[in-house]
Amino acid sequence: MSVPTASSIPSGIDREREVLEWVPKQLYIGGRWRAAAAGATLGVEDPSNGERIAEVADATPEDALAALEAASAMQEEWGAHAPRERGEILRRAYEAMIARADELALLMTLEMGKSVAESRGEIVYAAEFLRWFSEEAVRIHGRYMVAPSGSGRLLTMRQPVGPCVFVTPWNFPTAMGTRKIAPAVAAGCTMVVKPAQQTPLSMLALAQILEDAGLPGGVLNVITAKRSGAVIEPLLKDPRTRKLSFTGSTEVGRTLMAQSAAQVLRVSMELGGNAPFVVFDDADLDAAVEGAMASKYRNTGQTCVCANRLLVQDGVYDAFAEKLARAVNALRVGNGIESGVTQGPLIDAGALAKVEEHIGDALAKGARLVTGGKRHALGGTYFEPTILADVRPDMLVAREETFGPVAPLFRFRTDDEAIAMANDTEVGLAGYFYARDVQRIWRVAEAMECGMVGINTGLISTEVAPFGGVKESGLGREGSKYGIDEYLEIKYLCYGGIGS
Repeated sequence: MSVPTASSIPSGIDREREVLEWVPKQLYIGGRWRAAAAGATLGVEDPSNGERIAEVADATPEDALAALEAASAMQEEWGAHAPRERGEILRRAYEAMIARADELALLMTLEMGKSVAESRGEIVYAAEFLRWFSEEAVRIHGRYMVAPSGSGRLLTMRQPVGPCVFVTPWNFPTAMGTRKIAPAVAAGCTMVVKPAQQTPLSMLALAQILEDAGLPGGVLNVITAKRSGAVIEPLLKDPRTRKLSFTGSTEVGRTLMAQSAAQVLRVSMELGGNAPFVVFDDADLDAAVEGAMASKYRNTGQTCVCANRLLVQDGVYDAFAEKLARAVNALRVGNGIESGVTQGPLIDAGALAKVEEHIGDALAKGARLVTGGKRHALGGTYFEPTILADVRPDMLVAREETFGPVAPLFRFRTDDEAIAMANDTEVGLAGYFYARDVQRIWRVAEAMECGMVGINTGLISTEVAPFGGVKESGLGREGSKYGIDEYLEIKYLCYGGIGS
């Protein structure tokens, strides 16, 4: 995914109000927009200033079960729907998203804070999942073979897994939605979606677009809620649910997997990361700095695949640190809707506290502050882009996912040491490294224990490649031709009495 460097979106109070008024604020259940059963609402705040920008329905467990009932009632009809028409609905939704990209980008920035240029990049990226899976809808196929004995025929077919429950995160509120919704629609599955409480507006806007594109009522159901566990747990206990897909922390993922075990649900888990970003001594340092900036500081460091540990070979350590510091000091922190801003606020006070805890721990244990290191003068949850040098494995920044604009630099000597350091983590989502030697490239790429490896690039996400991790980073893959497999069951048919 390439992120635009500028935005053409008009700003101003009137424009913001117009965008916010367009988005539905109610639950979307069975093709109807309606209030929560208890009449409660959930406030949505702009992280750039803490102001409340909208009130959306706060669903109850009763609402969640109503959404599942709608999905279950529609499953048989939707599963039998013509694949071509399922694909055409996704294609129309793709075209609508591209046409409204500026509005959707502004909406995203207002509710989660990233720069409007980055938001527009996410909208385009999110729309591409709709286009990709619109084409995959007609490519669901099985297999035919003659039995080895010659006396029968063996066939396999693939059918929709059934009603799904999706839980999406706040950091990529639209793309993480389309990455799940698009393959489910293409496969013939119905679904209940619970977006993050911080960013419900982007998902509600997506639901409106899909409705306008002709998606029948009950296929997609959206419940917004303050208490995620209260509305998700009853869905996982209900026998009508057949699959769960979750993007979020490993801790929450474990809980949801445990709850899913009683029903033996199909699960897809895209969980936490602790990505190493390795710079070898034969790397193009300017390219490595560019890649580190794209990986580490995109979305103010709030991405699951961002570089969390920068491992730099001893011979180029000081030169890399100096070049990186110049690039970091050129970043502009501010409200994401302002022109030229590259770093928005952190999502909330909890995120700010974690960044401060990690920096404080590192400095107390001997790390050196290169630049940044404190709350930004703008106040609120703004934080200075930060670099720490002389970081060691016993510091929190080495063990935990910071999820903020902090780049810790570790020093290594040999290739084997770099590989050992890169793999010294319980998770394995993404990894990156910069090198020129072909033998080194193959050796390191194969040795890295992660589901995705960026080689001489800091941007790896694309709808055409499988996204997912190993170890405690999750199960399954999203995107690419493999993504639709998560929503299909294989059925084997054995025809006897045929042939010799």
